Amino acid sequence: MTARLESLTQQRLEKLAKLRSRGVDPYPRRYQRSHTAQQAAALFQESEGKGGSLPPVSVAGRIMTHRFMGKAAFLDIRDGSGKIQGYFRVDQIGEAKYELLKELDIGDFVGVTGSLFRTHTGEITVKATDFVLLSKSLLPLPEKWHGLVDVEKRYRQRYLDLIANPEVKSTFLARSKLVSGLRRLLDERGFVEVETPILQDMAGGASARPFITHHLALDRDLYLRIATELHLKRLIIGGFDKVYEIGRVFRNEGIDFKHNPEFTTMESYEAYADYNDVMQMVETLVSSLAQQVLGSHQGKWGEQTIDFTPPWPRITLRDAIKKYSGIDFEDCPDESSLREAMARINLVAPDLRGRGKLIDKLLSAHVEPQLVQPTFLLDYPVEMSPLAKRKPDDPRLVERFEAFAGGMEIANAFTELNDPVDQRQRFEDQARLRKELGDEEAEVADDDFLEAMEYGMPPTGGLGMGIDRLVMLFTNQSSIREVVLFPQLKSRNKEE
Repeated sequence: MTARLESLTQQRLEKLAKLRSRGVDPYPRRYQRSHTAQQAAALFQESEGKGGSLPPVSVAGRIMTHRFMGKAAFLDIRDGSGKIQGYFRVDQIGEAKYELLKELDIGDFVGVTGSLFRTHTGEITVKATDFVLLSKSLLPLPEKWHGLVDVEKRYRQRYLDLIANPEVKSTFLARSKLVSGLRRLLDERGFVEVETPILQDMAGGASARPFITHHLALDRDLYLRIATELHLKRLIIGGFDKVYEIGRVFRNEGIDFKHNPEFTTMESYEAYADYNDVMQMVETLVSSLAQQVLGSHQGKWGEQTIDFTPPWPRITLRDAIKKYSGIDFEDCPDESSLREAMARINLVAPDLRGRGKLIDKLLSAHVEPQLVQPTFLLDYPVEMSPLAKRKPDDPRLVERFEAFAGGMEIANAFTELNDPVDQRQRFEDQARLRKELGDEEAEVADDDFLEAMEYGMPPTGGLGMGIDRLVMLFTNQSSIREVVLFPQLKSRNKEE
């Protein structure tokens, strides 16, 4: 803490002691407000010009500015709905109260009672007849005139970010609206929301490195889930026709503008559907959510405009990679030949092993950045998709699509593999990748899931959708940290 900050804090502590010595409780238990700031302003606007008097209102919030002018003062008070001005005069609240008002600081919470009027500058204001201190702030708000701009501080102390930068709150209100809208749309389609375990015996359902924890009572290691897929498909096997879950998943991976170690997904599974049905559902869901959140099917993305109106373009993965990189991966049947072709376009990936990983690298390096408008990429090589069903006309490929917008993946879907014999073989192939190539992200075999499949699983269309990235798109934010309230950060010691 700097010397200046220590001095300001000491001043506030002295004010706190002074208030208590006067018999003022600086932290009362509750306050009965009659209106939010927004409701009070709306009440005045509705009555304005109709004549008659309004009853007194009681509002409450944090002091954001104060201006003293002799025997009168103005305070800007902000609550969760917005800001309203308070006007205080000695002849209205009395000398003792007015002196108490001078002991308040920016950041303190107050409750104010009085009548509503409009000042000569046109601002709706509460003309105070009384006020009460609700919480004394001991630390000054940062950079009070310019907002909080230190990015690391904004993420680490999100509460200060929300106080200093009101526009940040709108991003998270949009996020809430998106999630509730998605839930409503799925419910209307007949999907049932369920919950599946976060702590699991093994982390399956995706290619990712898991976090490991230890259960003391059972004396066993458990994994934080990397996907909800395998448990949701168990429910399809058990007789649910349509299920979904919105929840956190955890992947022990790097952090960048579109990756956070914990993130929110929506996964859904629909019996008797395939990836074509899911594709249509995705573009309908996303365009409907855009309309609800943005009020339009279009939204700003940097300097561009994204149009979510269906139908979205569909292109095979093979054609997309060939178009943007010049490489046809069908001409490269193994890792060695594909690596040589990539080297010719100066794309080197020494840490990646396996043909599937190299194709994914081509996708991320050359194709993803080009897909600003919503686009479906279809039909992936089988080695990239151990849980997806093979295409009947080409068993080297599976019925899988990924949806992209803003240059990043926003959804991933399969016609789900429901042949337990093929699934067991795919798990064994993944195990070889893990053992021979040291691929720690390779899919692990889940014997319990395989046993469930052997009881029979109907044809199923499955979907995984990234909530954080959708919020990024709808709020025009280029970093996932802007749409996660408390993103993962380096420790303070490491930064120092």
